[in-house]
Amino acid sequence: MSQKIALFPLKTVLLPGCTLDLQLFEARYLDMVSRCFKSGEGFVVVALEKGPEAGTGDLRFSALGCEARIVDFQQRDNGLLGIRVLGARRAQVSQVEVAEDGLVVAQVQWRPEAGDAELVTEHEELEELHAALLQHPLASGLDLPPVGNSQQALAYQLAYLLPFSLDQKTHLLALDEPSERLQQIHEWLEVLQA
Repeated sequence: MSQKIALFPLKTVLLPGCTLDLQLFEARYLDMVSRCFKSGEGFVVVALEKGPEAGTGDLRFSALGCEARIVDFQQRDNGLLGIRVLGARRAQVSQVEVAEDGLVVAQVQWRPEAGDAELVTEHEELEELHAALLQHPLASGLDLPPVGNSQQALAYQLAYLLPFSLDQKTHLLALDEPSERLQQIHEWLEVLQA
């Protein structure tokens, strides 16, 4: 079953279980956030492949995104609204429309997650890398939930924290199996270290 929902095109990829801080100043997004608060629903962040984040002109974005749930908000020193969102479900986007106020809306199908699995010995290096990344000052303020023994959580958080390209992060979001996601991350890291 599909659902009509607002899209937020950004030059980044939101991943399930990961946070993203946004600063809002455009009326259409302030209205969208207000509706989200009232309805208890989220919106979908999609990776912007072409065009400005301000959303004017010729835009092209990924047909796969991630539901953003607002978990915190505050008035910034510059007077703008800041929100923190947490990635939830993956969303397949279709039937895109632009509303009168310029807000992009679309039909979305929620993509089911494959079953999670426990981490095994072959993931130890990735676990160590994850622990090291979390020590970085920029990562410490992200309030990422602990990965525990979850392949899914480790894969998404590594995809979020590592300096992969927009296309690479979108590719990782599209993979259904957490083990495939971890294997792809491992392969890309080997290329980077070569």
